[in-house]
Amino acid sequence: MPEETVFRKIINKEIPSDILYQDDYVTAFRDIAPQAPTHILIIPNKLIATVNDIEIEDEQLIGKMYTVAKNIAKQQGIAKSGYRLIMNCNQDGGQEVYHIHLHLLGGKQLGNLL
Repeated sequence: MPEETVFRKIINKEIPSDILYQDDYVTAFRDIAPQAPTHILIIPNKLIATVNDIEIEDEQLIGKMYTVAKNIAKQQGIAKSGYRLIMNCNQDGGQEVYHIHLHLLGGKQLGNLL
């Protein structure tokens, strides 16, 4: 998998995006093709191509992504009503960018996924 992805360019601020949160480990920004009123992507700054590539040393980083998602949901006013977190893996799982990313979706009734 290539080191250069569109997400790497967002992390490095080489392309414009609506970044809501960024620190040394995680970046969160609004999806450019939202599937819900609130659709935010939370990504690790470290390139991890797919869920299958997560290593034991990444556990704290993955936990950080979920903590950031929780905090953003609260800031966006959707924590109480509810939201969905989704991470796709590989082509059949719907992954389009091979840099793991957590989708935070909310702001409306999302319905049953299964």
